[in-house]
Amino acid sequence: MNAAILDLDVQEFINNNLKTDATALILKGVPFTKVSVQEVVEQIEAKNKCEKKLLTWFQTPKIYFPNKLNIEQTSSEVTADYKSKLIEGNTLIDLTGGFGVDAYFFANHFQDVTHCEWNEALSSIVRYNFETLNVSNVNCIANDGLSQLQNSKSTYDWIYVDPSRRHDSKGKVFFLKDCLPNIPEHLKLLWSRSKNVMIKTSPLLDLTVGLNELEFVKTIHVVAVNNEVKELLWILEHGFQAEIEIATTNLKTQDAEHFNFFMHEESDVEAELSEPLAYLYEPNSAILKSGGFNALTKRLPVKKLHKHSHLYTSDTLVEFPGRAFEILQIVPYNKKQIKALAIGKANITTRNFPETVQNIRKTFKIKDGGNQYLFFTTNDDNEKILIVCKKIE
Repeated sequence: MNAAILDLDVQEFINNNLKTDATALILKGVPFTKVSVQEVVEQIEAKNKCEKKLLTWFQTPKIYFPNKLNIEQTSSEVTADYKSKLIEGNTLIDLTGGFGVDAYFFANHFQDVTHCEWNEALSSIVRYNFETLNVSNVNCIANDGLSQLQNSKSTYDWIYVDPSRRHDSKGKVFFLKDCLPNIPEHLKLLWSRSKNVMIKTSPLLDLTVGLNELEFVKTIHVVAVNNEVKELLWILEHGFQAEIEIATTNLKTQDAEHFNFFMHEESDVEAELSEPLAYLYEPNSAILKSGGFNALTKRLPVKKLHKHSHLYTSDTLVEFPGRAFEILQIVPYNKKQIKALAIGKANITTRNFPETVQNIRKTFKIKDGGNQYLFFTTNDDNEKILIVCKKIE
């Protein structure tokens, strides 16, 4: 850390130049002797990354920002807050602390949080920021998390870890064993220090692959923000042998959509199929990731259009975790009939359909946008159809 960055005049310069082009700023230079232009630009770029993702850090005066890459790799406030409310206790250790966003929110639910970060510079930055944020129950240790566990006999109510993919694993199937730290390889160590483990992984990890590599999985949380899956949270409880629950959450600006089911339900339930009725439903991205397609028809009064279409329908409007539409018209996938509708502008979605959205727009000369929604899909008779809809807000 360069303490001079925290000088009032430097901080004022940073805040006044958040929208200044970095290249122009480097060419112009800065009016300081103790702080280089590169350091100032690094602060500006990192702080800009926080404006939407980490508002608490962005709005708090005299926060010291690390390289913007650290900001890109960290949890957002909304997902960190969500995961912190899933668990509680007296003690928690974060093995892969990073910028400390998760530890900050865990500190609201635990008496003592240990933040491990092998990068000494980043660890010192996080320690300083916690003081600035008035967080007094987080102990920052500049050490690798696994080494800290191995070299200490301390036990914890919870262990939290966010393993990252190794660079040499790019392009390969995503396995936890290809991440740092290698959690499957060190589960015995983790169980010697805690009975409860939370693992955060990228949504790229296949649920079946993760289950094959782990043990004692109790719950898998599929977390989306504004219908984009951001992370998977694996809750492990030592000795747990009961049914695994899948908890899907779509965190939206005003509220959240939740849908939970047990893994056996998906294989035990055979979804009832139906032709399109009065209403059409499209599951949110968290449910699509979870694979809980049949479980939806068990928990909600809806039917599927086709085994592989993952669109649902009902005669009466139901509260559904995803988008809901009123069906206006059903048309066979016939070019002449569809062109006769003279649709110039619409939102298009394909589900279990051979043509791409791009090709459909080109074929029928339909621009993107407007209030009309078109679903190109396959019905339970394996016929290609177009469903014309109006979105229900």
